[in-house]
Amino acid sequence: MGRPSKLPPLSAIRAFEAAARHGSFTKAAEELGMTQAAVSYQVKLLEDRLGALLFLRQARRVVLSETGRRLAPPVTEAFQRLQAAFAATRETNERVLSVTVIQSFATSWLVPRLGTFQMAHPDIAVRVDASGRIVDLAREDIDVGIRTGSGDWPGLKAHLLMPSEFTPLCSPEFLARSGPLASPADLLKLPLLDWRDPWWRQWFALAGVPDPQPAAPAMIEVDSQVMLGRAALVGQGVAILTPAYFAAELADGRLVQPFALTGRSESSFWLVYPQERQNAPKIRAFRDWMLAEVKRDAERAAG
Repeated sequence: MGRPSKLPPLSAIRAFEAAARHGSFTKAAEELGMTQAAVSYQVKLLEDRLGALLFLRQARRVVLSETGRRLAPPVTEAFQRLQAAFAATRETNERVLSVTVIQSFATSWLVPRLGTFQMAHPDIAVRVDASGRIVDLAREDIDVGIRTGSGDWPGLKAHLLMPSEFTPLCSPEFLARSGPLASPADLLKLPLLDWRDPWWRQWFALAGVPDPQPAAPAMIEVDSQVMLGRAALVGQGVAILTPAYFAAELADGRLVQPFALTGRSESSFWLVYPQERQNAPKIRAFRDWMLAEVKRDAERAAG
């Protein structure tokens, strides 16, 4: 077992430091939000602990004793160092925004746009934690998260970003080589990337193809939309992807959507953070930026 601390109670030390600095129990009480009697009591506790008087009580004022004069400077310096340390920590925390997000959203949507946030807020550095784990925002050192779900998480403020949508995408060169497609069922004649993805069957069901059987499913099975998107871009087949992840590729024609039919899963993408931190400047800045980006995407897609 460790030796018990011989340090007096911090509340007593704090009362002594304030009273010594002001030369007054009354002013110390005003600074600390205490009563004058409470300050006097805390100082008395410290004196009893030390076995020496720290102040000489006079009619209308208190004066440091010899022991008090020796003790006051190092105690004041210690509190100044504590204040500086906490101020530096607060400043660092206010200047770094940590975001937890799944890999595909981070790579395809968030990271390519972060430059615009940094230009608007050069004083805030963004740290991205791209992983599949569910982070406890109330307990871990993460400020905001981007999650998929229904938007109902106790203790978290949630803002809808976009629905989780899916549709077949491929390169225009691949589509030109494949010949004309008269109906969604014609896709079954082509290499379909990662056929095990349940989105394929959901999309074909929406298209009126109840029991789809691909003639030659491509032997590419990955868990990352980023990798599937790359395979589609280089013409290896048709991938079932979230179009919002590939808005730039669709806009410049590097990817095309063979059929104007988009499925939607039950989950959506949400920006979340603890309710009690909703007014933190860095969180408010990131929230406003993300919602503006989503709105701009929706307006661009509409017209």
